[in-house]
Amino acid sequence: MAVTSHKSLLKSDELYQYILETSVYPREHECIKELRHITASHPWAVMASSPDEVQFLGMLVKLMHAKNTMEIGVYTGYSLLATALALPDDGKILALDNNRETYELGLPVIQKAGVAHKIDFREGLALPILDQLVAEGKYKGTFDFVFVDADKANYLNYHERVIELVRVGGVVAYDNTLWTGSVAAPPGAALSEFDGMYKDTMLVVNRALAADSRVEICQLSIADGLTLCRRIST
Repeated sequence: MAVTSHKSLLKSDELYQYILETSVYPREHECIKELRHITASHPWAVMASSPDEVQFLGMLVKLMHAKNTMEIGVYTGYSLLATALALPDDGKILALDNNRETYELGLPVIQKAGVAHKIDFREGLALPILDQLVAEGKYKGTFDFVFVDADKANYLNYHERVIELVRVGGVVAYDNTLWTGSVAAPPGAALSEFDGMYKDTMLVVNRALAADSRVEICQLSIADGLTLCRRIST
């Protein structure tokens, strides 16, 4: 069987394939599977979340009994679909992305899954939209869960906004925080252009999140690194 191309910190392709074939694919929703294949054939497929991470996010939303969520960085809507399926019928997702064209690649599958009514997609840069939500006041502390997977250079800017929008006890999840494992590379180590692209950015982000007294964190080695921040104070 061909090994699935993936973003994973696991050093064994065979082990990663075992995880997918044993625990992810057998009970994968048919629409998630369809959108996974659509996304994999897109030229920017490297931007997509991994199947095991998408499965984890869906379960996390269910465990939290979340109803009001946000996703910053949508791409084709692959992870968005998993969240939408995990939410109750009256659940809502505010989905922010500056490229509606890629979102519309997955929209027919989202509609087929019967969850399009849960999604409020807004095209544009996330920071002005987040600033508007904070300024309006009524959205503060109203979100149960936020998944951040947009431009990495703005992670800390996003954090300062979404930490006001998520409720105490709610969770903000930041993707790619281990950036191919490059954050552990010694100073001066030879890295590929891709590996070095956001190494320094993620080092700064990880230090800042770990030092933020408003949250407690858990950094997971799933996919390319996923940091969960649970808000514990105002």
